[in-house]
Amino acid sequence: MKAARILVLGIALAAGGAAAFLVSSDEEKKPEAPPVVVQQLPTVEVLIAKSDIGMGVAVPAGSFTWQAWPEATTGDSYVTRKSRPNAIEEFAGAITRAPFTAGEPIREAKLIKANGAAGFMAAILPSGMRAVSTEISPETGAGGFILPNDRVDVILSRRAREGDRAGGASPTSETILSNVRVLAIDQTVEEKNGQRVVVGKTATLEMSPRQAETLAQSRQQGSLSLALRSLLDASKTEEERDDRGRAEINTVRYGVSANR
Repeated sequence: MKAARILVLGIALAAGGAAAFLVSSDEEKKPEAPPVVVQQLPTVEVLIAKSDIGMGVAVPAGSFTWQAWPEATTGDSYVTRKSRPNAIEEFAGAITRAPFTAGEPIREAKLIKANGAAGFMAAILPSGMRAVSTEISPETGAGGFILPNDRVDVILSRRAREGDRAGGASPTSETILSNVRVLAIDQTVEEKNGQRVVVGKTATLEMSPRQAETLAQSRQQGSLSLALRSLLDASKTEEERDDRGRAEINTVRYGVSANR
Protein backbone atom coordinates (compact mmCIF):
# COMPACT_ATOMS: atom_id res chain seq x y z
CA MET A 1 0.00 0.00 0.00
CA LYS A 2 2.79 2.38 0.82
CA ALA A 3 4.41 1.92 -2.58
CA ALA A 4 1.05 2.43 -4.32
CA ARG A 5 0.48 5.74 -2.55
CA ILE A 6 3.92 6.94 -3.49
CA LEU A 7 3.24 6.02 -7.11
CA VAL A 8 -0.08 7.90 -7.17
CA LEU A 9 1.50 10.99 -5.60
CA GLY A 10 4.27 10.93 -8.16
CA ILE A 11 1.84 10.72 -11.05
CA ALA A 12 -0.17 13.68 -9.64
CA LEU A 13 2.95 15.81 -9.31
CA ALA A 14 3.99 14.97 -12.82
CA ALA A 15 0.56 15.86 -14.23
CA GLY A 16 0.53 19.18 -12.36
CA GLY A 17 3.96 20.05 -13.64
CA ALA A 18 2.96 19.23 -17.20
CA ALA A 19 -0.17 21.39 -16.93
CA ALA A 20 1.81 24.33 -15.56
CA PHE A 21 4.31 23.99 -18.40
CA LEU A 22 1.57 23.99 -21.01
CA VAL A 23 -0.09 27.07 -19.51
CA SER A 24 3.15 29.03 -19.37
CA SER A 25 4.03 28.11 -22.95
CA ASP A 26 0.59 29.26 -24.16
CA GLU A 27 0.99 32.62 -22.44
CA GLU A 28 4.37 33.10 -24.06
CA LYS A 29 2.85 32.51 -27.48
CA LYS A 30 0.07 35.13 -26.98
CA PRO A 31 0.93 38.51 -28.54
CA GLU A 32 1.06 41.51 -26.23
CA ALA A 33 -2.01 43.77 -26.27
CA PRO A 34 -1.38 47.01 -28.14
CA PRO A 35 -1.32 50.17 -25.97
CA VAL A 36 -4.57 52.13 -25.78
CA VAL A 37 -4.32 55.26 -27.88
CA VAL A 38 -6.44 58.19 -26.59
CA GLN A 39 -7.45 60.39 -29.47
CA GLN A 40 -7.54 64.08 -28.55
CA LEU A 41 -10.42 65.96 -30.13
CA PRO A 42 -9.51 69.18 -31.93
CA THR A 43 -10.48 72.30 -29.98
CA VAL A 44 -10.87 76.01 -30.64
CA GLU A 45 -10.85 78.93 -28.22
CA VAL A 46 -14.37 80.25 -27.65
CA LEU A 47 -15.39 83.46 -25.87
CA ILE A 48 -17.35 82.66 -22.68
CA ALA A 49 -18.79 84.50 -19.68
CA LYS A 50 -16.47 84.36 -16.65
CA SER A 51 -19.39 84.77 -14.25
CA ASP A 52 -23.17 85.20 -14.30
CA ILE A 53 -24.25 88.29 -16.25
CA GLY A 54 -27.73 89.75 -15.85
CA MET A 55 -29.98 91.20 -18.51
CA GLY A 56 -29.82 94.89 -19.36
CA VAL A 57 -26.39 95.59 -17.89
CA ALA A 58 -23.27 97.06 -19.46
CA VAL A 59 -20.63 94.31 -19.50
CA PRO A 60 -16.98 95.24 -18.79
CA ALA A 61 -14.14 93.51 -20.64
CA GLY A 62 -13.23 91.58 -17.49
CA SER A 63 -16.49 89.60 -17.74
CA PHE A 64 -15.23 87.71 -20.82
CA THR A 65 -12.49 85.11 -21.26
CA TRP A 66 -11.27 82.58 -23.84
CA GLN A 67 -11.71 78.85 -23.20
CA ALA A 68 -10.87 75.72 -25.17
CA TRP A 69 -14.01 74.20 -26.71
CA PRO A 70 -14.51 71.03 -28.80
CA GLU A 71 -14.45 72.15 -32.40
CA ALA A 72 -17.15 69.66 -33.39
CA THR A 73 -19.65 71.24 -30.98
CA THR A 74 -18.86 74.85 -31.83
CA GLY A 75 -21.85 76.54 -33.42
CA ASP A 76 -21.79 79.29 -36.02
CA SER A 77 -23.06 81.76 -33.43
CA TYR A 78 -20.05 81.21 -31.15
CA VAL A 79 -17.30 83.82 -31.09
CA THR A 80 -13.91 82.16 -31.68
CA ARG A 81 -10.49 83.62 -31.09
CA LYS A 82 -9.35 82.52 -34.53
CA SER A 83 -12.04 84.50 -36.34
CA ARG A 84 -12.28 87.48 -33.93
CA PRO A 85 -9.13 87.84 -31.82
CA ASN A 86 -10.18 91.29 -30.55
CA ALA A 87 -13.70 90.27 -29.52
CA ILE A 88 -13.15 91.07 -25.82
CA GLU A 89 -12.29 94.68 -26.66
CA GLU A 90 -15.14 94.87 -29.19
CA PHE A 91 -17.78 93.71 -26.69
CA ALA A 92 -16.52 95.75 -23.73
CA GLY A 93 -19.35 98.03 -22.60
CA ALA A 94 -22.00 96.13 -24.59
CA ILE A 95 -25.47 95.75 -23.09
CA THR A 96 -27.01 92.31 -22.65
CA ARG A 97 -30.35 91.54 -24.30
CA ALA A 98 -30.57 88.31 -22.24
CA PRO A 99 -28.68 86.94 -19.22
CA PHE A 100 -25.59 84.70 -19.43
CA THR A 101 -24.54 82.01 -16.96
CA ALA A 102 -20.91 81.42 -15.97
CA GLY A 103 -19.14 79.35 -18.64
CA GLU A 104 -21.79 80.00 -21.31
CA PRO A 105 -20.44 80.83 -24.79
CA ILE A 106 -21.02 84.44 -25.76
CA ARG A 107 -23.39 84.95 -28.67
CA GLU A 108 -23.35 88.29 -30.42
CA ALA A 109 -27.12 88.16 -30.94
CA LYS A 110 -27.58 88.48 -27.15
CA LEU A 111 -25.45 91.64 -26.97
CA ILE A 112 -25.88 95.20 -28.14
CA LYS A 113 -22.61 97.02 -28.65
CA ALA A 114 -22.06 100.31 -26.89
CA ASN A 115 -22.52 102.27 -30.13
CA GLY A 116 -25.79 100.45 -30.85
CA ALA A 117 -27.45 100.83 -27.46
CA ALA A 118 -30.16 103.01 -28.95
CA GLY A 119 -32.03 99.93 -30.09
CA PHE A 120 -31.65 98.02 -26.84
CA MET A 121 -34.74 99.29 -25.07
CA ALA A 122 -37.06 98.61 -28.00
CA ALA A 123 -35.58 95.10 -28.25
CA ILE A 124 -36.39 94.05 -24.68
CA LEU A 125 -39.69 95.92 -24.34
CA PRO A 126 -42.72 93.56 -24.49
CA SER A 127 -45.36 94.19 -27.10
CA GLY A 128 -47.88 96.85 -26.08
CA MET A 129 -45.72 98.24 -23.25
CA ARG A 130 -43.91 101.57 -23.01
CA ALA A 131 -40.55 102.62 -21.58
CA VAL A 132 -40.91 105.74 -19.45
CA SER A 133 -38.04 107.47 -17.63
CA THR A 134 -38.28 109.41 -14.41
CA GLU A 135 -35.69 111.31 -12.44
CA ILE A 136 -34.55 109.85 -9.14
CA SER A 137 -32.01 110.56 -6.42
CA PRO A 138 -30.50 108.43 -3.63
CA GLU A 139 -33.34 109.62 -1.40
CA THR A 140 -36.10 108.80 -3.91
CA GLY A 141 -34.48 105.69 -5.46
CA ALA A 142 -34.04 103.29 -2.50
CA GLY A 143 -30.52 104.51 -1.81
CA GLY A 144 -29.12 103.20 -5.10
CA PHE A 145 -30.12 99.57 -4.53
CA ILE A 146 -32.57 99.43 -7.45
CA LEU A 147 -31.27 97.43 -10.43
CA PRO A 148 -32.67 96.40 -13.84
CA ASN A 149 -35.45 93.77 -13.57
CA ASP A 150 -36.31 94.81 -10.01
CA ARG A 151 -39.91 95.75 -9.28
CA VAL A 152 -40.90 98.99 -7.62
CA ASP A 153 -43.89 101.00 -6.46
CA VAL A 154 -44.14 104.63 -7.58
CA ILE A 155 -45.14 106.99 -4.77
CA LEU A 156 -46.43 110.51 -5.35
CA SER A 157 -45.83 113.06 -2.58
CA ARG A 158 -47.69 116.36 -2.64
CA ARG A 159 -46.81 119.38 -0.58
CA ALA A 160 -49.62 121.44 0.84
CA ARG A 161 -50.05 124.75 -0.96
CA GLU A 162 -49.97 128.07 0.82
CA GLY A 163 -53.73 128.33 1.09
CA ASP A 164 -54.10 124.71 2.19
CA ARG A 165 -51.40 125.06 4.86
CA ALA A 166 -53.26 128.01 6.31
CA GLY A 167 -56.28 125.77 6.68
CA GLY A 168 -54.29 123.09 8.48
CA ALA A 169 -53.69 120.81 5.50
CA SER A 170 -50.56 118.61 5.61
CA PRO A 171 -48.45 116.99 2.87
CA THR A 172 -49.83 113.75 1.45
CA SER A 173 -48.33 110.66 -0.20
CA GLU A 174 -49.90 107.78 -2.08
CA THR A 175 -48.86 104.84 -4.22
CA ILE A 176 -49.97 105.63 -7.76
CA LEU A 177 -48.33 102.67 -9.54
CA SER A 178 -47.53 99.25 -8.11
CA ASN A 179 -45.23 96.37 -9.07
CA VAL A 180 -43.64 98.14 -12.02
CA ARG A 181 -40.58 96.53 -13.65
CA VAL A 182 -37.36 98.52 -13.90
CA LEU A 183 -35.90 98.27 -17.41
CA ALA A 184 -32.73 100.27 -16.86
CA ILE A 185 -31.10 102.66 -14.46
CA ASP A 186 -28.13 104.93 -15.11
CA GLN A 187 -26.01 104.05 -12.08
CA THR A 188 -22.56 105.52 -11.58
CA VAL A 189 -20.09 105.01 -8.77
CA GLU A 190 -18.99 108.12 -6.87
CA GLU A 191 -16.79 108.88 -3.88
CA LYS A 192 -18.72 110.23 -0.88
CA ASN A 193 -17.18 110.72 2.56
CA GLY A 194 -14.34 108.39 1.64
CA GLN A 195 -16.70 105.60 0.49
CA ARG A 196 -17.75 104.41 -2.96
CA VAL A 197 -21.50 104.72 -3.40
CA VAL A 198 -23.80 103.93 -6.33
CA VAL A 199 -25.83 106.88 -7.57
CA GLY A 200 -28.55 106.88 -10.21
CA LYS A 201 -30.25 109.92 -11.70
CA THR A 202 -32.78 108.35 -14.08
CA ALA A 203 -34.81 105.14 -13.91
CA THR A 204 -36.59 103.72 -16.96
CA LEU A 205 -39.76 101.80 -16.11
CA GLU A 206 -41.94 99.38 -18.08
CA MET A 207 -45.55 100.58 -18.22
CA SER A 208 -48.78 100.23 -20.09
CA PRO A 209 -49.96 103.32 -22.01
CA ARG A 210 -52.40 104.19 -19.22
CA GLN A 211 -49.72 103.85 -16.56
CA ALA A 212 -47.43 106.11 -18.61
CA GLU A 213 -50.15 108.78 -18.68
CA THR A 214 -50.59 108.45 -14.92
CA LEU A 215 -46.88 108.95 -14.34
CA ALA A 216 -46.66 111.96 -16.65
CA GLN A 217 -49.61 113.62 -14.92
CA SER A 218 -48.23 112.86 -11.47
CA ARG A 219 -44.97 114.69 -12.23
CA GLN A 220 -46.96 117.91 -12.38
CA GLN A 221 -48.57 117.32 -8.98
CA GLY A 222 -45.56 116.63 -6.77
CA SER A 223 -42.37 114.63 -6.36
CA LEU A 224 -42.01 110.94 -7.23
CA SER A 225 -40.22 108.23 -5.25
CA LEU A 226 -39.51 104.57 -6.03
CA ALA A 227 -40.04 101.91 -3.37
CA LEU A 228 -38.17 98.64 -4.00
CA ARG A 229 -40.30 95.49 -3.82
CA SER A 230 -39.41 91.89 -2.98
CA LEU A 231 -38.19 89.55 -5.73
CA LEU A 232 -41.12 87.28 -4.86
CA ASP A 233 -43.48 89.81 -6.41
CA ALA A 234 -42.13 88.95 -9.87
CA SER A 235 -44.03 85.64 -9.73
CA LYS A 236 -47.41 87.33 -9.42
CA THR A 237 -49.88 87.25 -12.29
CA GLU A 238 -50.40 90.16 -14.63
CA GLU A 239 -53.80 90.84 -13.05
CA GLU A 240 -52.24 91.11 -9.60
CA ARG A 241 -49.57 93.45 -10.93
CA ASP A 242 -52.12 95.73 -12.55
CA ASP A 243 -54.35 96.06 -9.47
CA ARG A 244 -52.50 99.11 -8.26
CA GLY A 245 -50.86 99.83 -11.61
CA ARG A 246 -54.21 101.22 -12.72
CA ALA A 247 -54.57 103.24 -9.58
CA GLU A 248 -56.60 106.37 -9.76
CA ILE A 249 -55.11 109.75 -8.96
CA ASN A 250 -56.77 111.67 -6.16
CA THR A 251 -57.09 115.25 -7.35
CA VAL A 252 -58.02 117.97 -4.86
CA ARG A 253 -59.73 121.06 -6.29
CA TYR A 254 -61.01 123.85 -4.13
CA GLY A 255 -60.82 121.56 -1.11
CA VAL A 256 -62.90 118.81 -2.77
CA SER A 257 -61.28 115.41 -3.38
CA ALA A 258 -62.20 113.64 -6.61
CA ASN A 259 -60.97 110.19 -7.64
CA ARG A 260 -60.31 109.72 -11.35
